[in-house]
Amino acid sequence: MDKINYKIRNLNDKDLVDVAELYTLFWKDSMDIPKMEQKFSDLSKNPNYIFLCAEENRKVIGTIQGIICDELYGDCAPFLVMENFVIAEEYRGKGIGRQLLNELEKIGKEKKCSQIIFITEADRINTVEFYERVGFNSTSHKGFKKSLE
Repeated sequence: MDKINYKIRNLNDKDLVDVAELYTLFWKDSMDIPKMEQKFSDLSKNPNYIFLCAEENRKVIGTIQGIICDELYGDCAPFLVMENFVIAEEYRGKGIGRQLLNELEKIGKEKKCSQIIFITEADRINTVEFYERVGFNSTSHKGFKKSLE
């Protein structure tokens, strides 16, 4: 197996074209780069938004987003919502996703979050197996999604 020389770091505005490419490869939707740039500019000022990426040779090969949400329940500990977790297909199975997720978890713990929550499509068997391998439990809860468009 070839050695991959990559690093995990915070996403910046210069990465958005690469991120849009990753999103397009996965979700097949078109991306509005100027709108992404404006939204990233706004959201990156908010400490409750976490944008991380994996980079190899100045190219983003994976990305993950976290949003810290305040809670009224119990002791009111915040929770972390994970979204837009994508690894370029040729880099999957090499530990990059695990490292991105570990870094997001580390930040969540530092921010005193009680848990990470997210949804994924049930038919993505390899993805579901990955989440189970890294400690997520899919048997105790059921996620739901409803489009508002």
